[in-house]
Amino acid sequence: MFTNVARFRSSIFLIAVGCLFNFNVAAETDEMSGTLMVGNKGEDSLSFIDLKSGKEIARRPTGNQPHEIAISPDGQLAAVVSYGGETIDIFDIAAREKIETVSLAPARRPHGILWLDDGRIIATTEGSDNITIVSPPTGEVQQRQILSIATGQKGSHMLVVTPDKARAFVTNMQSGTVSVLDLVTSTKIADLPAGAEPEGLAITPDGATIWVADRASDQLRVFDVQSLEQLALIETGPFPIRVAISPDGATAITSNLGDGTLGLFDVASRAPTGSIEISGTANSRQVTILFSSNGKNIYVAETGPDTIAEVDLAAGKLVRRFKAGSDGDGLGIGMDDQPAQD
Repeated sequence: MFTNVARFRSSIFLIAVGCLFNFNVAAETDEMSGTLMVGNKGEDSLSFIDLKSGKEIARRPTGNQPHEIAISPDGQLAAVVSYGGETIDIFDIAAREKIETVSLAPARRPHGILWLDDGRIIATTEGSDNITIVSPPTGEVQQRQILSIATGQKGSHMLVVTPDKARAFVTNMQSGTVSVLDLVTSTKIADLPAGAEPEGLAITPDGATIWVADRASDQLRVFDVQSLEQLALIETGPFPIRVAISPDGATAITSNLGDGTLGLFDVASRAPTGSIEISGTANSRQVTILFSSNGKNIYVAETGPDTIAEVDLAAGKLVRRFKAGSDGDGLGIGMDDQPAQD
C-alpha cells in the first residue's frame, strides 16, 4: 500500500505583480522564518519558499495534481495529495526531498488533507465518495494501515476535524451538503444541507462551530458542531472558495475568487467587518489561504499569475509576493514560522 522513495484590475494589476516579484523585504510586517510549501498543480511539483528571504529555494516533482498540503505535528514533514491519482507524497521539509509515497488505492482523487496530532493523516478521496485515514507507520517495516469512511455524497472535497478528533466534517460540492462523520465508530452521523456548492470550510480553535462557504451562492453558513444546528447565514464577497479561522479564534476570512479579495468576519458576532483587496480581479484566480501560526499574516495563493501573496492583517494590506510554479494552490508552512529573533 505504500512505497518508500530515495529520494494580483487589468494591466495595472499585471505590472504590479511583475514589480513585486522581487520585493522580498518585509519592512512592513514581522520578519518571518520557516519554509512555505506550494503545491503547483499545473506542473506536478512542490515549491519550497524561504519566508525570510522570500526566495524559492527548491522545487521537487510530485504526483499528479498536488492540490492540498498538510504538515506533520512536529513541522518536519509535509504530506501532499495527488488529486489526479490515488497517492499521498511525504516530503522531508529540511532535506527538501520526497521520502515516501502512500497509496490509498482503491480510493481515488485525494484532495483535502489534515495531519492530526496523533500521527494519522486524513484525506478526502473525492473519486470514491469517502474519506481515507492513514495510520502512522508502525512495526519493523514501518507499515501504514488504511481505513475509509463513506460519505455517500458526491464531490467530497474539503474536511475539518474537531479538536478531540471525534468528528470530521466534509463538504460535498455536487451534493450541496456537509457530511458529519464519527471518527471513533467509523460511521456517518448526518448530511447537513449547505447550499448549492459548498467547498471551503473551517473550524474554530475551540471546536464549537464550523464555517462553510457556498461558493455558488456567495454565503457562509455557521453550524454548531455538537447539535449540528445552523446558527447563521452570512453574505460574502463573490465566489468564496476557501475559509480560514485565525489561530485566536476571533476572525474568519473568506478567499473570494470572484474579485480577488479577502472577506473579514467577526467570529463572536458572526458579522462582516470589512475586506482586504489582494489583486482586486478574478483574473488572479485566488484560492487557498493560510494563516501564519501567530495569526499576524495570511498567505494567499493566486493561481493565475503563479504567485503567493503575503498579507499583514493588522495593516490590512499586501506586503510581499512570492513566485511559485504553475497553478500554485495548496499551501503549508513547515518548521518555525514565528517572527525571527535578533
